[in-house]
Amino acid sequence: MGEKVTAGEFDPSGRQRQRARLRQGLEALARLLAEKRFDRPKNLMGLEIELNLADADGMPRMMNTEVLERIASHDFQTELGQCNLEVNIVPHRLSGRVLDQLAEELRTGLSYADRKAGEVSSEIVMIGILPTLAARDLGSTNLSYDDRYKLLNEQMLAARGEDFLIDVEGEERFRYASGSIAPEAACTSVQLHLQVTPGRFAAVWNAAQAVAAAQIAVGANSPFLFGREVWRESRPPLFQQATDVRPPEFAAQGVRPRTWFGERWINDAYELFEENLRFFPPLLSTSEEEDPLRVLDEGGVPQLHELVLHNGTIYRWNRPVYAVADGVPHLRVENRVLPAGPTVSDVIANAAFYYGLVRALAEEPRPIWKRLPFEAAAANFDTACRDGIDAVLRWPKPGGRSSSTVSVPAVRLVQEELLPLAAAGLDAWGVEPADRDRYLGIVEQRCRRKVNGASWQVAAYHEARERGLDRDGALAAMTRRYCELMHIGDPVHTWPAGCSG
Repeated sequence: MGEKVTAGEFDPSGRQRQRARLRQGLEALARLLAEKRFDRPKNLMGLEIELNLADADGMPRMMNTEVLERIASHDFQTELGQCNLEVNIVPHRLSGRVLDQLAEELRTGLSYADRKAGEVSSEIVMIGILPTLAARDLGSTNLSYDDRYKLLNEQMLAARGEDFLIDVEGEERFRYASGSIAPEAACTSVQLHLQVTPGRFAAVWNAAQAVAAAQIAVGANSPFLFGREVWRESRPPLFQQATDVRPPEFAAQGVRPRTWFGERWINDAYELFEENLRFFPPLLSTSEEEDPLRVLDEGGVPQLHELVLHNGTIYRWNRPVYAVADGVPHLRVENRVLPAGPTVSDVIANAAFYYGLVRALAEEPRPIWKRLPFEAAAANFDTACRDGIDAVLRWPKPGGRSSSTVSVPAVRLVQEELLPLAAAGLDAWGVEPADRDRYLGIVEQRCRRKVNGASWQVAAYHEARERGLDRDGALAAMTRRYCELMHIGDPVHTWPAGCSG
């Protein structure tokens, strides 16, 4: 969200001024697009992973300030909760041995961070939601010591005007009223960035939306929410509800939530930024002084501080990103669908599947978004979050000439149709074939064995309960075993069942 933020201006004239600044930013973006000022294709990707901190017993540790002081690297930074931090991998060109390079960099960086965390009796855990987190662990006092998080919490709570209601029902039901946005910190994800030209943006974004459900089905890793077994990927419903500034009456009227899948396919990137202004009032402002239209008139490139900040407070699962690097603007699609973990190999396998698939689908002569109704893509996303590897999705009939769809098990869809497309997409990027086969093979084996992070966690938890452990003891035992296997690093489909060694 940037470093210099202030509360939104909530007096009548202040609201009008802020809205005018946002419209100026949107007009400047439109001019940049019309003047074709954006960077040329570079096939660049980027990777961010949000992480948890736990102690040797698998319990959460509110220690990110102390851990970050010891890590002392700009690659690691704070996240919303004191039990979180984030690692950022520098952009890479999608070609050659990039997948193995990413894996090696991640292993090296995470191993170093884990050693440093150990100096304060903590360890790094890559998992979508730490199973041992309790609702009491995430109140406003557990937000990171950073003014922007405190300010965001205050503004979102003021906009809602009452407690945030968390209510997710799956195998079990979790219901909780929170006086802050802190429960959002339970969600730790992988964010996959892909730099694209304006002309390619819509095709890549549409493709990413279409495959979000398949990503979740094979990559789910968050089956426990504050001690309850709910959805196989519980991050999306938790994130939406923990950031939902709509009073119930506004939700009943159809006002959009700030975390959402979207409601239509797009034709260009501008549409998403324009929707963000049209549907969502600003929560924060920036103290950066910039007149983006004047910057353009003088031949410069605006940073669009206000527009970028506003965009960062709207949590699309595939988010548009505007940024400037070396004086040249560019656009990215930020894929925010996946949970963290379980291992580095699994993370890179998920990335390979995504980058290959969106490349192939974006270049199909009959695009998926012409054959799959958007409503079906949105429903698929919810289904995959609920059911994970066992999900049954709606997908266009092979060779069909219309928008008719059929029901197909996600694992069969991935094995028979999506993995071959992902392989072709990685070939188009120029990725090393051996690396392509290694990492897509991990996804294929998850489908073959019907095992991903979520299914392993659930099976291990129930095995511990059958051995006589109570709920909390079983969650802790499962989390400890997960951490052991995560550090060994073999992909999750090879993990032995249960909590015992």
